[in-house]
This record gives sequence, C-alpha cells and structure tokens, in this order.
Amino acid sequence: MPTLRIPTPLRTYSAGQSEIMLQGQNVSEVLDNLVVQHPDLQPHLFNDQGALRPYVNLFLDEENIDELQGLETPLQDTDRLLLIPSIAGG
Repeated sequence: MPTLRIPTPLRTYSAGQSEIMLQGQNVSEVLDNLVVQHPDLQPHLFNDQGALRPYVNLFLDEENIDELQGLETPLQDTDRLLLIPSIAGG
C-alpha cells in the first residue's frame, strides 16, 4: 500500500500519525481513503467543492504531482507520498 507522510501541523487531525498506509491505485483514491479514516483532515485538504486546496502540495518521491498526472497519478504499493501545505507569513 502507498504511504502518505503527514506534516506536523496536520497530525492533530490524523490521530498523531506521521505516516499512514492507504489503499489506492492513484493519488485521488489514496486521499479519498485518508479522509474516510481521518475525516477531520478533509477541510484542511479540500474546499467546499471537493477540490484540493491550492496551498496543498503533494509529492511522489521528489516530484510534485502537478507535474505528473495530478490526482490521477498512478501509484505502486511501495510509493511514498509527501503532503506539504504551503506556509505563508512575513
């Protein structure tokens, strides 16, 4: 099963887990399974229309999924996804 790494600020919503193994053939399915297991993550990742929020970045190994096939990027069982929310400030 692919593994999704959860950043520290969002671990409160994932029962403190830093990595979660999730079923899914592509990124979209993995995220769907994530919010089924941890529904409190949904508003932090998705907008009201169900689209991924623009400040949420997902990387497959070292490549941003936006540069691959987006949410339809296929995954292997050994793949590792990294969730990185953009941080703003000044």
